[in-house]
This record gives sequence, C-alpha cells and structure tokens, in this order.
Amino acid sequence: MKIEKLLTDEAILAELGGRLTQRRLELQLTQEMLAEKAGVSKRTVERIEAGATAQMSTLIRVLRVLELLDRLETLVPEAGPRPMDLVKLKGKTRKRATGKRKAPDKKPWQWGDDK
Repeated sequence: MKIEKLLTDEAILAELGGRLTQRRLELQLTQEMLAEKAGVSKRTVERIEAGATAQMSTLIRVLRVLELLDRLETLVPEAGPRPMDLVKLKGKTRKRATGKRKAPDKKPWQWGDDK
C-alpha cells in the first residue's frame, strides 16, 4: 500500500510495521535477534511490527540494525537556503570588473597656475 496523506495514523503505522517486518525477514533476522542487536525488548519489536507507536529513539535503533537509517535523510532532508536568502546573496554579487588603474605620475602634483 502506498502511504498517502489520506490514510489514518493507524493505517500508516500498520504499513510501516509491515515494511519493517519484511526488511527484517530479508536480512534473515528473527524478532529476538533484531531486539538484541537494537538493544530493545522482543515485545517492543513485536509492537512496532504490529503497527503500535514507538519512541523515536527506539525506531532509530531498529532502523540502524535493519540498515535503513540512511533513509531518514530522504524522509526529512536538510533544509536548503530559503529563496529570500538567495535573492539577498545575489544582490551582493559583483556586476562589473574594475579595469587596470593608471600608474600615478612620477611628477609631483602642481596647481595649474604654478607652471
């Protein structure tokens, strides 16, 4: 099932639990093995797979063992620059290059009527 915004929280939790179960089985892990590696109880793994709520830290431990932790980057990507910040930065970019400056005259400067 595709996770969409129209689904209830319970339906989403059940779908996630099913996906985590599938991943655990792909890695040839029992619930007990997963629980031991994640540092949680077997009952906690059972509850997560059944679609019950879990603490974020517990979920992170389970995802790490299931080699899915890197997927959190896709779930919640790092915030990039805001459009207004880009506009402000663009306003500060140089628009012209300075040409070569003339070398100063070797003669000392004089008033025009001193000649």
